[in-house]
Amino acid sequence: MKEKVVLAYSGGLDTTAIIPWLKENFDYDVVCCCIDCGQGSELDGLQERAKLSGASKLYIEDLVDDFCDNYIVPCLQANAVYENKYLLGTSMARPAIAKRLVDIARKEGAVAICHGATGKGNDQIRFELGIKALAPDIKIIAPWRMTDVWTMKSREDEIEYCKQHGIDLPFAADSSYSRDRNIWHISHEGLELENPANEPNYDHLLVLGVTPEKAPDTPEYVTMTFEKGIPTSVNGEKMKVSDIIRKLNELGGKHGIGIVDIVENRVVGMKSRGVYETPGGTILMEAHQQLEELVLDRATMEVKKDMGNKMAQIVYEGKWFTPLREAVQAFVESTQEYVTGEVKFKLYKGNIIKAGTTSPYSLYSESLASFTTGDLYDHHDADGFITLFGLPLKVRAMKMAEVKQNQSQK
Repeated sequence: MKEKVVLAYSGGLDTTAIIPWLKENFDYDVVCCCIDCGQGSELDGLQERAKLSGASKLYIEDLVDDFCDNYIVPCLQANAVYENKYLLGTSMARPAIAKRLVDIARKEGAVAICHGATGKGNDQIRFELGIKALAPDIKIIAPWRMTDVWTMKSREDEIEYCKQHGIDLPFAADSSYSRDRNIWHISHEGLELENPANEPNYDHLLVLGVTPEKAPDTPEYVTMTFEKGIPTSVNGEKMKVSDIIRKLNELGGKHGIGIVDIVENRVVGMKSRGVYETPGGTILMEAHQQLEELVLDRATMEVKKDMGNKMAQIVYEGKWFTPLREAVQAFVESTQEYVTGEVKFKLYKGNIIKAGTTSPYSLYSESLASFTTGDLYDHHDADGFITLFGLPLKVRAMKMAEVKQNQSQK
C-alpha cells in the first residue's frame, strides 16, 4: 500500500499541478483537502477537478464558523491590527487550516502534508509552524522550495506539465491579481501593485465593494450589540458571528468601507505591497473599540493596546499554537467581561461615523465630565494633584537652572 500525503488544495493551477508532481516524484497516494473559510464560488467544481488531476480523495471541510468563533473573535477582542492597517484576514485563517490538515492527516494515516505556498511569502511559515506545533512527526513538503525537483517557474510551465500528464483543465496563462479570499477579507497582489508608485486600478481590482467615490450619496445608519466583546446583533437582528460578518461585508462594501493599500513588512524580511478589502471587519473593529472607550479604564486600555499589537505580531508570524498567544488571549478575554452594550454609527463614503454608544457598564459620568461642580469632584483638588504630578518636571527645571547659573559664574 502506498504512503499517503495530504495536500492543502485550493483547486487553482498551483495545487492542481502539485497532484501529479507528488505522485511522480514521491509515489504518494494524494488526498486533497480543501478548507472552506468562506471563499464562496471558488469551491465550485473542485471534486471533478481533483479526481481528473489524479487525487484519490477530496475532503471539502466547512470551517467558516470555527474560523469566525475561534480565530477571528479573539483577534477582534484584542483589536489586533498588523502595522496599524492590516486586519489579518489571511493570517488568522492559516492556523485554522493547518489544524484541520493535521486532523485529516491523522484520520487518513498520512505521513506527510504538502502545501503550495511560495518560498517568499508568509504562508509557508504559518502553515508549517502550525503543523510542527500540532504534529511534529508529520513530514512537510513545500514544492516551491524544492527547486531541484520542482522545475516549474511560471503558469505556462504548470499548464504544460498538467497537459503532459493528461490534465487538460481550463487554466489560462492570464495576467490577473494574486488573491486570497475568505469570509473576513480578500487580498490583492501583483500587476500594477508590484510598483508602489502606481495607483491601484480599483475599477479592475475590487471584489467586495466600491470606492468611496462610487458609494451612495446618502449615509446609512447601523446599530450593533456586543456581549463580552462578541458581536451579537445587527440592526436588532440576532445573528451568529459568521452571519454578522456577511451582513457587515454587504453594508461596508456598499459604502466603500475597509479598502487598505499597504506596503507591509513580511516575516521573511522583504516588503510587499497589497490592497486588502475588509469591509465587515473594519466596521466590527471600529464598533468594538467605540464600546471599549466607554467601558475600559485608562490603565487597562493602555496595556491592552500593547497586547493588541503583540497579538497582531503573533498571528502575522504564524505563532498561533504557542503559550504566548494563549497568555495574551487570556489577558484580552479578561478585559472583555464588561464590554457589553450597543453601538450606533453611520456609514458614508468610506467613513464610519459615531452616532451614539451605550453600555450598562459605562464608566462615563455625565456629572463628572460636565463643567459644573459635583459631589465627586472638587476643582480645588486639582491643585495638589498637579503639584505632585508636575513635581519631577519642576525639580528638573530647578536643577538645570542651578547648573546653568554655576556655569555662568565660572
